[in-house]
Amino acid sequence: MNVSTSIRFSKTEKNKLNQDNMKTVALVPIKLNSQRLPHKNILPIAGHPLCWHLLNTLTKIKDIDEVYVYCSDEEVTKYIPEGAHFLKREKWLDGNEVKGFDIYRSFINTVDADIYVLAHTTSPFIKQTSVETALSNVQSGEYDSAFSAEKIQTFAWYDGKPINYDLNDVPRTQDLKPIWVETSAFFIFKKEIFTEHNRRIGFKPYIQEVSGIEALDIDEQKDFDLAVKYAEIENIK
Repeated sequence: MNVSTSIRFSKTEKNKLNQDNMKTVALVPIKLNSQRLPHKNILPIAGHPLCWHLLNTLTKIKDIDEVYVYCSDEEVTKYIPEGAHFLKREKWLDGNEVKGFDIYRSFINTVDADIYVLAHTTSPFIKQTSVETALSNVQSGEYDSAFSAEKIQTFAWYDGKPINYDLNDVPRTQDLKPIWVETSAFFIFKKEIFTEHNRRIGFKPYIQEVSGIEALDIDEQKDFDLAVKYAEIENIK
């Protein structure tokens, strides 16, 4: 007598199985010297080098299997927290004319994963919960990508024209359609989004709203000075 049994899984259980089978890797590209703010990534802020903060956050996220610092200079290992892996990249990728996508492609060709978390040290105070929420939405299969963005609800223009309201019918500020501005803290995407479509944001992205200290993006001295002030006010150490 043959007895066949079948196990039925709920949608939640299937999503959990999918998550458990997916390899998720974080990529943090770093150049020890930068044009606009020299030695930006190792400048001291809140008791640590700038690059340390984001990396420390990523290493605490249990659904990220590996966290990589992708840099051409082994000197960077002096400034990164325990749990972050150093992966040496080719020196030509430090060139001022090199695009970020060239760096991402080189890494993805070297380190295989199902999902990549591309994160930038210039957003040192992004919260662990923000990355976790965005990542879970991609791992669940409901979204093919995710990114951090700041929601701005104001009268916005581009190329000489308003982009979110009609000049002949000016709405109340609270009725305006919001503008979402990428903060570059992180982009999360399935491998095929990049390898097949050459994109870091897919066709159905989850937008993780950030604001205040989380939305900081340090490119110039004034940005760094503001971040230092924020850290003092928030008592970040």
